[in-house]
Amino acid sequence: MASLDSFKCRREMTVAGKTYTYFDLKEAEKNGLDGVSKLPYTLKVLLENLLRFEDGRTVTKQDIEAIAAWTKTGKSDHEIAYRPARVLMQDFTGVPAVVDLAAMRDATTSLGGDPKSVNPLVPVDLVIDHSVMVDYFGKGDSFARMSSANTSAMASATSSSNGVRAHLTISASSRRAPASATR
Repeated sequence: MASLDSFKCRREMTVAGKTYTYFDLKEAEKNGLDGVSKLPYTLKVLLENLLRFEDGRTVTKQDIEAIAAWTKTGKSDHEIAYRPARVLMQDFTGVPAVVDLAAMRDATTSLGGDPKSVNPLVPVDLVIDHSVMVDYFGKGDSFARMSSANTSAMASATSSSNGVRAHLTISASSRRAPASATR
């Protein structure tokens, strides 16, 4: 959904043949958001995000004005709806999130709903960086077998997910195989 653009500051620029949309804070200031040029950089980022996603429901004109009011008081108790362009998760937090998505899809299915309707609101990149434990060794296909075993569970969990991409990087561990392991 396009922004309501209450402060008439939506602009486009073309770089190398590709058009980008941005929200010009100087124009927003001219059109009623007094003092926003004095905001700290981090609040300018939040303000641009609110301008971009203003829909009258999750982000309102009052939410945007609350950020601008910060210049007068130096504080705000107004809660805002920040919506990042994407979320980057590492395995410690990302794997439980993927498991939660799978559980919500199962519950949706059991209630007669469409499990494909359960997805993150913003794209998620899940980065899993593991050293491979030596479960297979001494054969030409050992590394491929280890990689396959370690990636199949996450590939299965994210394959039905619209909005979650798993990036698995696997490197062989330099640990020795346990003495009890056999070829």
